[in-house]
Amino acid sequence: MTVPSSALALQRIALEQFATAGFGGTSLGSIAQAAGLSKSSVLYHYESKEALLAAAVQPAVDALGALVAGYPGDGNPDEHDRFVERFIDYLFAHRLAVHLFMNQGRFLQHIEPVATADALLQRFAEAIADRIPGVEDRIRFGVALAGAAYSLVAAANWSSEELADTDDVRDALLRTVSSLLSSSQPAR
Repeated sequence: MTVPSSALALQRIALEQFATAGFGGTSLGSIAQAAGLSKSSVLYHYESKEALLAAAVQPAVDALGALVAGYPGDGNPDEHDRFVERFIDYLFAHRLAVHLFMNQGRFLQHIEPVATADALLQRFAEAIADRIPGVEDRIRFGVALAGAAYSLVAAANWSSEELADTDDVRDALLRTVSSLLSSSQPAR
């Protein structure tokens, strides 16, 4: 099903509002105002704030499912490095949805795609625990990936400059995460 471009723009604006003010602090009226629409125009596309959030995060949930399914289990360092690249690219593509999952996920469990994302993250954590021996290496892995996510999705909360989608930022994240993970390679 193809989503009209006006609905996609509305989803992007809604994600920005939800990430900035929180789901509870965002109303359909504030989303409509930010989009330059009436509340009834928003309701034309989405029956509720929950339906709008579900539609807005679904692409990120689908991509997260593919990312988790592609986590290498064979210990091949090249595959591990490609996974880190895919993870960083995922963060760049879906930073606002990831921000919601990280900061409001437990509160938003009643919204099906958010519950699915939480289950995927749990499955990913279990795969890491199964494939990476040692508590210290698991913690290093978690800090590396969560730190990259935090740097991209929450930077606006503590910095006047957002980390832009630039090759320099991507390369710096790849080098940093790879460095942290150098001793956390999956068990061979």
